Amino acid sequence: MEIPAVNLKAIVLVHWLLTVWGCLGLPNSYAWGNFTVLALGVWAIAQRDSVDAVLMFLVGMVVTVLTDIIHFGIFYPSADLVGRDLHRFSAGMAILSLLLKPISCFFVYQMYRERGGEYNINFAGFPSLSRNRDTYESIDQQGASGSQPKPFQEPKPGVRAY
Repeated sequence: MEIPAVNLKAIVLVHWLLTVWGCLGLPNSYAWGNFTVLALGVWAIAQRDSVDAVLMFLVGMVVTVLTDIIHFGIFYPSADLVGRDLHRFSAGMAILSLLLKPISCFFVYQMYRERGGEYNINFAGFPSLSRNRDTYESIDQQGASGSQPKPFQEPKPGVRAY
């Protein structure tokens, strides 16, 4: 089954909208963390060939999954809320953003691979990171022709090396 192509702009736009709505009832630390990661997403959009930008956006999304869970654990059950409906809406949008982040991380990882990222994640069994060494060429096997001079070869007698 082929994985559908999802535009990075759509991922950033959806998470930006959900983060704006989520900021209505959550503390400033939620906003700072998520908007910083979304800035990395804008960087990944602006530099289409940058593997580093997509990797940093991916790592930031994974980290914000953990920080969002911590924010909900600390700030969600507060009973002294001024606008109860506003807080419920805000929490609902932030929870929706949290639920969409693993799916977004999967699509961002696919973009990372398309841009030339070199780490494979094995989803079967235990997750493990491994480098793809299919195109690896050993230095020892390059240029096996004997016509090239060797850099540490002794000079021939009668020829002075200055």
